[in-house]
Amino acid sequence: MSGAGLRELVFRRRALLLGGAQAALGVGLAVRMAWLALVEGERLRDAAESNRVSTRLVPPRRGLLLDHRGRPLAENRPAYGVEVVPSLAGDLEATLERIGRLVPLSLEARAEILAEARTLPPSGSLRVADDIGWAAYAALNVELADLAGVVPVKTYVRHYPGGEAFAHALGYVGPPSREQYLERRDRLFLVPGFRVGKDGVERALDERLRGAPGARRVEVNARGRILRELETQADQPGETVRLSLDRDLQDHLARRVGDASASVVVIDCATGDLRCLLSLPAYDPDVFSRRIPAELWRALQADDHRPLLPKATQGLYVPGSTFKLVTALAALASGAATPDDVVTCRSRYPVGGNVWHCHRRRGHGPVALRRAIAASCNVYFYAMARRAGPDAVAAMARTLGLGQRFDLPIPSLKAGIVPDPAWLQDRFGRPWNVGDTLNTAIGQGALFVSPLALAVMAARIASGRMVVPRLLADGPAPSFPPLPVPADMLAVVRAGMSDVVNGPGGTARRAALRVPGVRMAGKTGTAQVRRITAAERRRGVRRNESLPWHLRDHALFVGFAPDDAPRHAVAVVVEHGASGARAAAPLAQAAFTFIHDRPRAEAELARLEAERERRRRAAEAAARRAAAEAARQAAEAAGAGGRAGPGPRP
Repeated sequence: MSGAGLRELVFRRRALLLGGAQAALGVGLAVRMAWLALVEGERLRDAAESNRVSTRLVPPRRGLLLDHRGRPLAENRPAYGVEVVPSLAGDLEATLERIGRLVPLSLEARAEILAEARTLPPSGSLRVADDIGWAAYAALNVELADLAGVVPVKTYVRHYPGGEAFAHALGYVGPPSREQYLERRDRLFLVPGFRVGKDGVERALDERLRGAPGARRVEVNARGRILRELETQADQPGETVRLSLDRDLQDHLARRVGDASASVVVIDCATGDLRCLLSLPAYDPDVFSRRIPAELWRALQADDHRPLLPKATQGLYVPGSTFKLVTALAALASGAATPDDVVTCRSRYPVGGNVWHCHRRRGHGPVALRRAIAASCNVYFYAMARRAGPDAVAAMARTLGLGQRFDLPIPSLKAGIVPDPAWLQDRFGRPWNVGDTLNTAIGQGALFVSPLALAVMAARIASGRMVVPRLLADGPAPSFPPLPVPADMLAVVRAGMSDVVNGPGGTARRAALRVPGVRMAGKTGTAQVRRITAAERRRGVRRNESLPWHLRDHALFVGFAPDDAPRHAVAVVVEHGASGARAAAPLAQAAFTFIHDRPRAEAELARLEAERERRRRAAEAAARRAAAEAARQAAEAAGAGGRAGPGPRP
């Protein structure tokens, strides 16, 4: 074969191979295109659509919390917020700096946002701020062209009309924690603006209040910015829950408490409905439901008035003389004593080598049960407790609701401690002795109770029934079985409690109601928080006013009204209030006055607040005068020092 023929043969072979390869490639492309069009077409259309159209969950509005008359305690207020998508924002720190020029954003808040951004999935977004106001919202919209990944949003924020007065009862809401998301694996937990209950009723009833999310289909550009809204599916708000609380009563008593560290519980003796569950001081739940400023959190933690503690349900206190009602009923119900048994009080009660004292240095002389309650005679109750025995006293305390945990929609209720010989042996490994009996008789020692339990005790004594507190007002009113104590015994104890407020020699006569036809019955208590030595007793016990605040006695009061047909019971604890009669009983008086004569109560409160304001202004004026005087003296001292120096040279 010639050279030309050989070259032609090689060319043809190469052309054939190249043509075959091209044909195979063409067939492969055609098959692939057919596969994509016919088999994968629907999936790819959805994927392409998702690059243009984004479906976003809409956080559900939480259910409302109402008081027993239908007035809002927790509601949802329309607001404006701002979100950021870190994966689209580029330099997130620079973006936050730009946002911070329009929206107040502390350094702590920025640090939290940056930390959260590191744990987000690529498509995740963060709520930077809630309730920014219309001006900031409008300004952000103007600057959107230069703010990649920033999304101004219309939203709802949780609002608590009652403020601090209801903070511990209702709690607050906040973003779900990482642990909560990992436990549930619910996509809703990643949605900015979604909130869960963090404390109080909000936390206990979170499932009922949460609702179901809605959805928005929006058209977005390559930077994730919303171009237009395509479709919206409305959210389903959570359940509306009606509570037994009385908003006006609790707000009134919060104003009456003022700056004191106190708790007040008011309970309906017929239904068990809690009309007031107040703990002060507290915090602003509106602020806590957004982002808690670190400086505020540190200040609340350092406050010696313990504003973070729900005192009404978790505060545990020595009940002091309010417990004498338990001792009296234990002695009567056990058959160890009768209402007419007399004990002579000479202010001292010696047992073995020790002496227990009565609060009245001259003693009370011969006293029977009714006068012993009215005058709060320690010696009488020492004797009654020894007759009844510690087990009978402890059993009566539990019958009256002390040491019990009640089924309420509030997290972390504290039951308290009611000691008896078995408990002491198990806890400390030592036998019970007569000193333990005497301390318990007057509400001291290892006894610890909550204000809620004291209110239940007062309600059971007042009604003669096993009242159980409730906070949810839905459903029919419950029916309570009778208290296992004879009615005549309860009657004499109630009579003694009426004498405390209304009788001669009663310890709380200043707290008598000024409402015509309505009288309050009760029992004062003053619980020591420090040990009084024998040497101090010999030279005279120091008055509470001379002690630092944290060493003063706690002030307590339990009571009910009207005394002849009890409808409501109350328990008051004023931390370091020094005297149950002077600090706690007036708050009970204010509660019952409001219930039975609201105009009178509001007029009395107005006078009290005016007097507080006068004293505040006087104190400020005195402080200014003292500062001016100190400055004058410093200036005079500086001038005298200058004159004492060497004179000018000639």
